[in-house]
Amino acid sequence: MPFKQPDIDTSPKVSDEIRKTTCYMCACRCGINVHMKDGKVAYIEGNRDHPVNQGVLCAKGSAGIMQVNAPSRLRKPLKRVGPRGSGEYQEISWEEAMSTAVGWLTELHETAPHKLAFFTGRDQSQSFTSFWAQHFGTPNYAAHGGFCSVNMAAGGIYTMGGAFWEFGQPDWDHTKLFMLFGVAEDHDSNPIKMGIGKIKARGAKVIGVNPVRNGYNAVADEWVGITPGTDGLFILALVHELMKAGKIDLDYLAQFTNAPVLIDKDTGLFLRDDDGKPLVVDRVTGKLTPFDQKDVQPSLSATHEGHRTVMALMAEKYLDPKYAPEAVAEATGVSAKKIKTIAAELARVAFDEAIELDREWTDFRGNTHSKMTGRPVSMHAMRGISAHSNGFQTCRALHVLQILLGTVETPGGFRFKPPYPKPVEAHPTPHGDRRPGKALEGPHLGFPRGPEDLLLDSDGNPQRIDKAFSWENPMSAHGLMHMVISNAYAQDPYPIDTLFMYMANMSWNSSMNTSGVIEMLTARNDSGGYRIPRIIYSDAYSSEMVAYADLILPDTTYLERHDCISLLDRPICEADGAADAIRWPVIEPDREVRGFQSVLIELGARIGLPAFMKEDGSPKWKDYADYIVNHERKPGIGPLSGWRGEDGDKTGRGAVNPDQMDAYIENGGFHIHHVPSEAAYYKPWNTAYQDWAVDLGLYDSPQPYLFQLYSEPMRKFQRAAEGHGDRVPPEHLRDRLKEVMDPLPIWYEPFEEQAVDTKEYPIHALTQRPMAMYHSWGTQNAWLRQLHGKNPLYVPQKLWDEHGFKEGDWARVTSTHGSITVPVALQAALNENTVWTWNAIGKRKGAWALSEDAPEAREGFLLNHLIHELLPPKGDGLRWANSDPITGQAAWFDLRVKIERVDAPAEAQPAMKPLKSPVEQGPDTLEWKVGK
Repeated sequence: MPFKQPDIDTSPKVSDEIRKTTCYMCACRCGINVHMKDGKVAYIEGNRDHPVNQGVLCAKGSAGIMQVNAPSRLRKPLKRVGPRGSGEYQEISWEEAMSTAVGWLTELHETAPHKLAFFTGRDQSQSFTSFWAQHFGTPNYAAHGGFCSVNMAAGGIYTMGGAFWEFGQPDWDHTKLFMLFGVAEDHDSNPIKMGIGKIKARGAKVIGVNPVRNGYNAVADEWVGITPGTDGLFILALVHELMKAGKIDLDYLAQFTNAPVLIDKDTGLFLRDDDGKPLVVDRVTGKLTPFDQKDVQPSLSATHEGHRTVMALMAEKYLDPKYAPEAVAEATGVSAKKIKTIAAELARVAFDEAIELDREWTDFRGNTHSKMTGRPVSMHAMRGISAHSNGFQTCRALHVLQILLGTVETPGGFRFKPPYPKPVEAHPTPHGDRRPGKALEGPHLGFPRGPEDLLLDSDGNPQRIDKAFSWENPMSAHGLMHMVISNAYAQDPYPIDTLFMYMANMSWNSSMNTSGVIEMLTARNDSGGYRIPRIIYSDAYSSEMVAYADLILPDTTYLERHDCISLLDRPICEADGAADAIRWPVIEPDREVRGFQSVLIELGARIGLPAFMKEDGSPKWKDYADYIVNHERKPGIGPLSGWRGEDGDKTGRGAVNPDQMDAYIENGGFHIHHVPSEAAYYKPWNTAYQDWAVDLGLYDSPQPYLFQLYSEPMRKFQRAAEGHGDRVPPEHLRDRLKEVMDPLPIWYEPFEEQAVDTKEYPIHALTQRPMAMYHSWGTQNAWLRQLHGKNPLYVPQKLWDEHGFKEGDWARVTSTHGSITVPVALQAALNENTVWTWNAIGKRKGAWALSEDAPEAREGFLLNHLIHELLPPKGDGLRWANSDPITGQAAWFDLRVKIERVDAPAEAQPAMKPLKSPVEQGPDTLEWKVGK
């Protein structure tokens, strides 16, 4: 029989339509092309025109199609009919769900708004959710940042007016040396991958500082396997070496930082003139002069009547032998030779390979410069150095290191992304007053300038349930989400009535002390009622947290909703352009679900919040899309900056344009407004940039400022701890605040290490996310599960040999708080006293529509069972948070453990009782065909 060539369609119809929107599979917010067939999603690819990813898309982004088809999607509102944790729910109508929520919340708004605790996870709409909470009147609102990276954000804003990631980026086109500190591979993944590829192709060097060598650190030219929690000590040793060698940018420091500002010898505060301006000594005249005078030449070393400069205080502090490489080598796990080599490399590239751009620019003093001088060293850091109890000062130290080299906002260095840079003074202070039936007078979250901005009641007690902006955490700019449930359970500082959460998997991987939090959510009072009386939860999926709520408001998936990635919030800007974006429903839900933000719009109107009502008493907005287009935060400024004005011809400032959403959709879901070339660098001091920012609506007036090497707000808190002023901390906190509130960056040993026997618990234990996962929903994704279906505990060679581990072995891992039994695997490129694993791979049986024998439930695990939101008791009867004492950031990475080899159990321990899911278990094989 003759061979017959099979009929193969070599040009299949891929899609009949492409709908462009914004990815939600991590916080990169990449542009995506959603290919449609017959009105359904066929596949997802990157949008090559998008400023964030330029067409690059990772595994998460491509796998977004599996989120839309996930069996775990919630389908209708639910009310609990059995005990919390039983999973016994009844499906109800949206009207019943909304009426129930309105009934609970209206009473609180009118009588005791502070008894509502409203906290959200990675929702990417915090400008709106905070607006809702502010007008409800509760002081108890915050989002994910308090247990993620507030140390990095706040440390950067207090020091230089911005920080890494969403605040800024390396100058990928000009940098010659790039250092990463504590960056896991899930953060900013596509832009970082693209940037590293670009600079390595050009021959630039990459240095990775991280206890774990994987992800970006795996492609670094040099890896520094630092001991966890000692990054600040390592950085200050670099500062010591640079100062000792005289390799700091003196002109940059004199002109653009507070290094030449005089410090009052009696108070430790800035010496100021009658107008409140910090004073410097002019090198030419020798006279005291306001820092911003034209032609002033500030002296870095002058004294005046015993008052010394910031630079003099820094030299005295950091040239101390305790910061010498030889003195810190043992603690950091980095040899003195390597520290000196890296310091020399930083100096060589910054000064011997300096670059100049022929671009004229004028500074805020009115001086015109013919060139832009660049120090081509750039840095990036994230949670790895932030999630420690010394993280704020470590982040400040890193920013100071960059500034000493003159590498911030100069060619080849670190560059801010609009709407940053912003000085602390351009940000609000926090608000938390309790006024029944009324809105707060301002936003919840902000940046205190001193004790006068703390949220304390008349007795000095915290106004907020998480104790943010109290003496326990004075500068907690993002709140303390990890303390909400614990404090509500303890009724400290007061009991709450309703816990309202969105996309926050607090009964599992998003909580320190997972087992303890589950007990708190189900704990009852002596009267038999729940200690936390009411819990409302919104999520798109049947997560572990769903089982502990009383009312479930089912959310949409990200391809079924409107969202706004706003300049008022967390935009998608690049250093060369202000950009924002939307999501829009490329498909309609096939379930009775509603976008959470639209639910809040309706709740606000039905509760009767004035900000959500028209004068005639009707709702101001019909849904979130209506809000996005028609809301004005102030005249001419709304959630979206593009296509404003009646004709859609305005950018930044302009009247409401009813066709704005359509314009974004037509443009691919985003808008970008480029920074003029003469404004591209020196943004905090460049008049061209300041004027451009005012035109765009980022500022109402120019906001030039000096970088704050010495933090006066911190000195004010330190003075209060010394007993000065009308507001002073309680006695038990004074010594701690005097130490940690040093206005110049310092390093101190993490609190857990001070509290536990480190000989009994000699090992550091870390958790981080893989590049293929971000939200906890990642490991219910059918495609991504094939990459990470289970997680071992990675053990370094030294510990592997000491304990006699072999492939396939298991270990018991114990902290002062608990014990887990887990599989182990060898990793050679790992700090020798550190173990680690992936976060959020482990699932509780019954959740996420996975089978009870899914590998995530049997061999996946969480380190969270070993962590506690409180430090071990000190015997003083007080509850000491396991947090940074300045910002309150959760100290996830201070964990100390011991390990021992054990026989392999049937499954990872602890093995909790399976949850009863409100959705059916998914099929063994998830498959479907889109189109013909």
